[in-house]
Amino acid sequence: MSYTALYRKFRPQEFEDVKGQEHIVTTLKNQIRADRLGHAYLFCGTRGTGKTTVAKIFARAVNCENPKDGSPCGCCSLCRSIAEGTSMNVVEIDAASNNGVDNIRQIREEVAYRPTEGKYRVYIIDEVHMLSAGAFNALLKTLEEPPSYVIFILATTEAHRIPITILSRCQRYDFHRISIDTIAERLGELMSRENVEAEEKALRYVAKAGDGSMRDALSLLDQCIAFHLGEKLTYDNVLDVLGAVDTEVFSGLLRCIIEKDVAAAVRTIDALTDEGRELGQLVDDFSWYMRNLLLIQSCDDMEETLDMSADNLAALKEEAAMVKPDVLMRYIRIFSELGSQLRYATQKRILAEIAIIRLCKPQMEQDIGSLADRLDSIERRLESGAFASSSPAAPAPREAEAPREKALLPKAVPEDIQTVIRSWRAILSEAGGIARQYLSRAVPSLGANAELLLVFDDPAAFGYLNEDRAGSMSGFKRVISERIGREPEVVLRMNEGARTAKETVPDLRELIDFPIEEENF
Repeated sequence: MSYTALYRKFRPQEFEDVKGQEHIVTTLKNQIRADRLGHAYLFCGTRGTGKTTVAKIFARAVNCENPKDGSPCGCCSLCRSIAEGTSMNVVEIDAASNNGVDNIRQIREEVAYRPTEGKYRVYIIDEVHMLSAGAFNALLKTLEEPPSYVIFILATTEAHRIPITILSRCQRYDFHRISIDTIAERLGELMSRENVEAEEKALRYVAKAGDGSMRDALSLLDQCIAFHLGEKLTYDNVLDVLGAVDTEVFSGLLRCIIEKDVAAAVRTIDALTDEGRELGQLVDDFSWYMRNLLLIQSCDDMEETLDMSADNLAALKEEAAMVKPDVLMRYIRIFSELGSQLRYATQKRILAEIAIIRLCKPQMEQDIGSLADRLDSIERRLESGAFASSSPAAPAPREAEAPREKALLPKAVPEDIQTVIRSWRAILSEAGGIARQYLSRAVPSLGANAELLLVFDDPAAFGYLNEDRAGSMSGFKRVISERIGREPEVVLRMNEGARTAKETVPDLRELIDFPIEEENF
């Protein structure tokens, strides 16, 4: 038997299975129990929220021979025939492809005949807003005074395109976007039934990517499972399949922009595109990330609105204090414009890099937003003492002009450390991705116990690698062990003080034979 997609396999067959639309389900069940059925219903809402599904369940329930608390029994002959699509009582019409006057006239001719079995003849017209003006006029009379045994269910994603004369003759039900919690809970339930092991964090990310649509979330989950068939579905796997980026990367990118480090920001974008990340998705997600920062700046009680863990929320609050709201709004505006441009661009990477340069170089623009960013940059430089005094400095004594003595290389460097340094570029290349970018900022040296010592000036790079995020250090050590034949001992250290890391420790790359390699990376 051929495979059935998850959203089709687990389409709700009873009202109890419909998630996130309790206000509609309860109303329809009460109408069925009390036999107070309307003659025309209008189901409105975004895609994948259950409009057509509820319409089909309702069509079975009103014709069911043995309804249970307003829901269809699913066992009688009428329920089975409607579910299989063989019943003459339920007619489903796609208005996108049957939108002419003749299609509606055919319905007007059919409603003159009573159903051969069951109580009601139900017409489900999907995407009803696609009907032509003439078709709406043809439907109007039948919708106004239909026979007692006919029920119309109109479904649409764009209720504003339906004439008011049609709207006024229908009971309108607005389907809400389904919450992340509800979708994640449903996905977890279905994964248990499918015997697929999945991380809760992975399911929540898929639920968020579904954007309020249960069908979209199930389709994305189907895609992730297929890519990693037979494996546990992890958060990192989901990010790989959906071409998304972890918030850790967004944090590093934002810090680069705040510090006006164009090179580091562009390297981050390049590393992500090299990994196959989709630029449009990256721009949308980063805009959403900055939106969260703006919300935190605007209000203190945002935990429920942002829907994230306490750790991520604490990190977000820390970054929110690093940038002013007006500057952040400029960032969001530029990236929103970039998102619109990327949809039709052929050179997406160039546009993304230009946007990064605009963020880091506000002096290139003349608008009010860039002026606020420039003032913020000046304030930061003043606070850090970056500006020299305007008065001429007194000449320093000759003794003070002597160059600093560079740290000396220890007498004996182990052979395996020398092997690592000679292959340094290739090792970083094999580490790949964000790990490669952050490792390239380290100064490799020799520790007190003859271990490989990596000293950092960049706190973001040190924090990312020291916490082994996304297995960055584990992968780095694995690459080294393949080179030297044993598990290496690597120590990370954050440089402190006014001197740079290269001034603090000897750089083994400069002191050991460090050839230009011909390996591909």
